[in-house]
Amino acid sequence: MSFYLFVHFREKTTPDGEQVHFALSRDGFRWEALNGGRPVLWAYYGDHGVRDMTIVRDRRNGKVHIFATDLSLAYGMRGRYAHRWENIERHGSKCLAHWVSDDLVHWSEEQLIRLGDDRFGCLWAPDVLFDEEAGDYLLHFSAAHAENDFGAKGIYYSRTRDFVRYSEPKLLYRKPDGGCIDSAMYREGDRYYLFIKSDDNPKKIIELTSSRTTGPFERVSGFDEAMAAVESGLYEAPTAVRLDDGRWCLFIDYYGRPGRAQGYVPFVARSLSDGAFRRSDESFRFPYGFKHGTILPITEEEYARMRGHDWEDVPDLR
Repeated sequence: MSFYLFVHFREKTTPDGEQVHFALSRDGFRWEALNGGRPVLWAYYGDHGVRDMTIVRDRRNGKVHIFATDLSLAYGMRGRYAHRWENIERHGSKCLAHWVSDDLVHWSEEQLIRLGDDRFGCLWAPDVLFDEEAGDYLLHFSAAHAENDFGAKGIYYSRTRDFVRYSEPKLLYRKPDGGCIDSAMYREGDRYYLFIKSDDNPKKIIELTSSRTTGPFERVSGFDEAMAAVESGLYEAPTAVRLDDGRWCLFIDYYGRPGRAQGYVPFVARSLSDGAFRRSDESFRFPYGFKHGTILPITEEEYARMRGHDWEDVPDLR
């Protein structure tokens, strides 16, 4: 039996929603919130709020790292961003938030990591994959850039071996007929599969594949066919996990209604290569709507440790 940790945020108008939340599962289907659905980590720096979390375990030393978008709409949209997304895209989210842990219950203080130079606008939605061929980690993220006057966004990447030093970002993928955000990449067999949210043509999640982490990428037509019935312009933030039985579960984040109606919807397929995902709501149980996050397989010992930990000692900024 496998055990899983889901790191995510919540769709709330108060600042406690845009913090780090944890949920656990014994099978990847039935999920329970830790700390009563309250944050387990708070953002003390930058925007004092975080979204779009990803989590990865370092193969060298077992340390676990969380990265997130440095952004609070609860605070910033009402204040420094003057209710304009353009201000966020050009002037906000210049760093990624970062935490590290040895045991999944005790975490470092938030660190802000600046990638790139002043030509970058926002840095959003980080995700991390180990590159088998290069022997390092590919940290990829969505960004606006001065090269197209901070217009349609693309996916950029930086490499690291130690989560201390990062290479200068390079372009990973730019959609030729529209912007894209929210990248998530996985390996199956000898190929890599990249899910992104396409802002146009179509306004949906799309799946790409390549023999290398950095491309070139081509569309997976089977995924387009499987997603044909899914409404346009209502889903973002794809994240996937391989289940015990070998199937893949792709979660995509529904944002078509306000407030608590938002959250992840599950789709299941036998492989990434054919992309034949089918919606499977009836098989999954969530305590509330999880927003843009990532799943980490954990051990039974880690599951028990996290479930038994007194998360009430987490400081609350409210």
